[in-house]
Amino acid sequence: MWRRFGEMAKGVRMSLLLLWITLLPCVSTIPVGAADTAAGPDEGRRLLSRAKRGWVWNQMFVLEEFSGPDPILVGRLHTDLDVGGKRIKYVLAGEGAGTIFAINELTGDIHAMKRLDREEKAEYTLTAQVINADTDEPLEPPSEFIIKVQDINDNPPQFIEGPYRAAVAEMSAVGTPVTRVTATDADDPVYGNSAKLVYSILEGQPYFSVDPNSATIKIALHGMDREMREEYLVVIQAKDMGGHMGGLSGTTTVTIVLTDINDNPPKFSKNLYEFVIPENLPVGQMGGKVKANDRDVGDNAKSTYNIIEGDEQSVFEIITDPQTQEGILRLKKALDFESRRSYTLKVEATNVQSDPGGSVGGPFKDTATVKIVVEDADEPPVFSKSIYTLEVNENAPVNTVIGTVGARDPDSSGSQVRYFIDRHTDLERQFNINVDDGKITLAKPLDRETDMWHNITVTATEVRNHSQISRVVVAIRVMDINDNAPEFANEYEAFLCENGKPGQVIQTVSAVDRDDPIQGHYFEYRLVPEMLNNPNFTIKNNQDNSISILAKHDTFRRQKQEMYFLPIVVTDNGNPPMSSTNTLTIRVCGCSKDGIVQSCNVEAYVLPIGLSMGALIAILACIILLLVIVVLFVTLRRHKNEPLIIKDDEDVRENIIRYDDEGGGEEDTEAFDIATLQNPDGINGYLPRKDIKPDLQFMPRAGHHSGPNGVDVDEFINVRLHEADNDPTAPPYDSIQIYGYEGRGSVAGSLSSLETTSSDSDQNYDYLREWGPRFRRLGELYSVGESDRET
Repeated sequence: MWRRFGEMAKGVRMSLLLLWITLLPCVSTIPVGAADTAAGPDEGRRLLSRAKRGWVWNQMFVLEEFSGPDPILVGRLHTDLDVGGKRIKYVLAGEGAGTIFAINELTGDIHAMKRLDREEKAEYTLTAQVINADTDEPLEPPSEFIIKVQDINDNPPQFIEGPYRAAVAEMSAVGTPVTRVTATDADDPVYGNSAKLVYSILEGQPYFSVDPNSATIKIALHGMDREMREEYLVVIQAKDMGGHMGGLSGTTTVTIVLTDINDNPPKFSKNLYEFVIPENLPVGQMGGKVKANDRDVGDNAKSTYNIIEGDEQSVFEIITDPQTQEGILRLKKALDFESRRSYTLKVEATNVQSDPGGSVGGPFKDTATVKIVVEDADEPPVFSKSIYTLEVNENAPVNTVIGTVGARDPDSSGSQVRYFIDRHTDLERQFNINVDDGKITLAKPLDRETDMWHNITVTATEVRNHSQISRVVVAIRVMDINDNAPEFANEYEAFLCENGKPGQVIQTVSAVDRDDPIQGHYFEYRLVPEMLNNPNFTIKNNQDNSISILAKHDTFRRQKQEMYFLPIVVTDNGNPPMSSTNTLTIRVCGCSKDGIVQSCNVEAYVLPIGLSMGALIAILACIILLLVIVVLFVTLRRHKNEPLIIKDDEDVRENIIRYDDEGGGEEDTEAFDIATLQNPDGINGYLPRKDIKPDLQFMPRAGHHSGPNGVDVDEFINVRLHEADNDPTAPPYDSIQIYGYEGRGSVAGSLSSLETTSSDSDQNYDYLREWGPRFRRLGELYSVGESDRET
């Protein structure tokens, strides 16, 4: 049998009273198997005797935040098995066992080893068991018990959602709820008064109050006006322990704003407004501003303005500027200093919105007087009409008076007026105007069919002040006369079937007339006099300004005549009547049995049977294409057979060349360039190759310049050889290069007698025989000449 001794701790931190409670044994008659749910059914049937329950307890308590010098005794465990001489041991397991809670193995005393905080963990579940100290065998089944941490008032109230902000309408009644605040306390709300809160107001009296239990803030003062003070700061305190002394407290702030209601009427800043407005102020422009101030804000401060007196002719209007809430005085009609020089208006400002609750009395309006003085201004001339409409016949002669415009100076001085036509609106200078009296005359002939309307602008200018100009539009309508003859509406071309029937309608013809008579058009059609007895065609009036062309017989044949021309005279009903002769072309065509035109050409009869015109054209196109291909082929073959190098018999350089300098002899006529011999010092230019036709054009090669006294023949030949080898236009085969320039410094000297400074008697030509047969003959000729002169 087990007994339990519980110790309860009550009081404050500084004192602790432990009460030992001895529980009487409680005999349990239930079997051990029923007490131990872990036992199986077979074991329960073997144990027929009943056992007594050894544990009798419920829970233990320990005070939180205890900070004594020694561990605090929570309770003591005892069992009936603990008799003298029997070695037993108490074992503790579960939450905090060994760390927070410790048990004396011999006595069963349970101590708290650490300071506990109920707000961190309110209770601990542990298991106690008695075992044999020597064998560690359990003597009793384990049993659970709970250690609860008892609360003390160690947490102050807190306003988690603070600080607060609220709004309430101004002029609210006393007791009107504003807002509600909420504080929380982490202490145990069940045990004691540690979490029982009471609310009070620390700042904000006498304007507001707070309910101590619900924490509802209410209006406490009557007639709170937003225009006097708009914002209030209220401090609310929450205190635990029911508000008694020793309790903990927390505070929060509540910002309360008074919202506006329409409790103030608009008020003009002045009772009298005076404005001076020039009479030439355009309609719709501002003439002045008035302002009614309202102490309210937002929509409650918006006002509308109205003219309630003094504007019987509706000359003025007043609107509200949505940004500044000012009244804008504008003109609805033009002012005239000469007719009225002042106005006295009464203007009213009214709130757009009124007090919806009716808590504040009205009226929400105010009035002011507006005095307007009209200032005289030099006004431009005023035309008698806003627009002029004139008419003139299109056949009117030049200088015809079309109409007159008139303007006057509205000022009291009455200046004279000059009239002009704005030539930007009359670019062709079709009209003129008399500058003094405003008479508009015709300057050029008119044509209604070209322009039916002419819109010009006439300006009127004061003689005294040329800057005062007025403009008016003059619309001139050109009236029609019958000056255009009617003509066919289209270029008609009729088709007549060879198998047509007499009386068949070939074509319907209508006419148009560029004129526009008032009574409308009526056209008369007739054949020309020489065609009145036409055996082929006749006309029929359709009574709708059109006629039908009819065939008289059915013997029309394309072989006989392919085309007919039928002249028709069209006359209108104008005064005088106008007429024109129009020719209708009628083609004779071959048609199907249904009257559908198939062919209108005579050539269709000569086509072979079974071939259409399209097939014949295709055959001819193929033949022409084949001929073109053959011609191209022959041309290409001829070009391919032509040699690249010009033959000797075709070389134009075989022609006789006359020059006064000695060359290579009579036989040297091939590949010879006379330009080189004629000017040996001017060979720097590019000489094109004559044995080929280059595909690409290259820039001329810069030739080697040789002075007249410093020419080296060997160098000259090497330069030409290098140019020939590197010429990109030359074909890849050798070609003859002719160099006709002898050069200077030769041992033989010059062959020319033009440059020699010695006389003929000093010359010895025997050395020429050693140069070859050509020069041998030359030497003999000169030797003979010398011998003749000597004899």
